[in-house]
Amino acid sequence: MTDQPGGEVSLLTPRILIPFLLVSLIWGSTWLVIKDQISEVPPSWSVSYRFLIAAAAMFVLVGIRRTTFRLDRMGHVLAMILGFFQFSFNFNFVYNAELYITSGLVAVLFALLMVPNAILGRIFIGQKISGQFIAGSTIAAAGIALLFWHEYQASTASLGQVLLGVALTFGGIIAASIANVMQAGERLKSYPLITVLAWAMLWGAVINIILSWVLVGPPTYETRAAYWAGIVYLGVIGSVVTFPLYFAIIREIGPGRAAYSSVLVPIVAMILSTMFEGFVWTLLPAAGAVVAMLGLIVALKAKRAKAG
Repeated sequence: MTDQPGGEVSLLTPRILIPFLLVSLIWGSTWLVIKDQISEVPPSWSVSYRFLIAAAAMFVLVGIRRTTFRLDRMGHVLAMILGFFQFSFNFNFVYNAELYITSGLVAVLFALLMVPNAILGRIFIGQKISGQFIAGSTIAAAGIALLFWHEYQASTASLGQVLLGVALTFGGIIAASIANVMQAGERLKSYPLITVLAWAMLWGAVINIILSWVLVGPPTYETRAAYWAGIVYLGVIGSVVTFPLYFAIIREIGPGRAAYSSVLVPIVAMILSTMFEGFVWTLLPAAGAVVAMLGLIVALKAKRAKAG
């Protein structure tokens, strides 16, 4: 499918669809890995290690691509704000949420990212929300509700733990949405994407280290090879590979439709759970996955409304 008339870009265009699917596949796999990162090490320190490695790898990518390492003062301010919301608050909320509710439930809730992305995109960068996008989002939300109910029934957490986990997850959703909309703004788009991301990850790592030291004390870590393999996977594959692709999609088609990757992520996570954790599909999660995908198809066919 080619670009739509009037210069509007369809998410089904191969140069958009392929990275969209790749990001969804990788992020769907990260939920299994994150669960292993919070067994003994405080979540904030695991997040710190992840983005120290991610920042180092991203700077290597900047060098390989021969892109400038330098940002002006405003660029660093924007990178710091991006690092604060995307690579510090977002992930600290998510990792801590998994202390109280299952990773599947967090992944399902994160599928609602499309809603604040579309709303904030309308408020701050003037991107209109089409009726077809609203219809598709409503259908997808119904599917997400079915997935949520299944995960809640399967959870052994108390109601108080579930509510705290849900609240933390929504904190992560709002933080991620702010960062997503920032990427779609003209000011941040004027800087090279991977340079901004490298500095944002570094600023995020610094913020994480400060928060960790203040809130939970000096660094702690595990010596297990699997723990550090997980850190490297999340830092390099789950961050350095995915965020340049995802933010490039945001810059081209807007934060609302780009966030539809979050609808695919829990479905991918559940498929991988079937393969590696013995997850058994029943009518409820199967129906939720089908309805969410139908909503996704409806929304993806919507034209990008022009700013107004």
